[in-house]
Amino acid sequence: MTTRNELIEIEHAGWDALRTSGEAATAHYATSLADDVLMLLPGGLVITDRQQVVDSMGGAPWDEVQIDDERVLELGDSAAVVSYRAKARRGDHRYEALFNSTYVRENGDWHLALHQQTPV
Repeated sequence: MTTRNELIEIEHAGWDALRTSGEAATAHYATSLADDVLMLLPGGLVITDRQQVVDSMGGAPWDEVQIDDERVLELGDSAAVVSYRAKARRGDHRYEALFNSTYVRENGDWHLALHQQTPV
């Protein structure tokens, strides 16, 4: 499997977990996050505590998600960025943003180290 396909699969797995349940999402991110993380979220929210990131994923699941325009920028053998546009719906709440997730290879596996969302 190519790095591109592998990382897009990991990113989709995160959204699948976020659509399933809060428990599925926290379980996914507990294993997929890097040891050191940085989350840059709408409204100026910055999270650098790994456990706080995991806990924040435990909310209500998304009802629908559509992902488009996926790109992967490899930054060497042990780092890469996945970017895309996503539209999501939870009840009457709709959310659309540009996303980028930076992954690092730790102990042979890809882990999410930096994530940023830019609402559109």
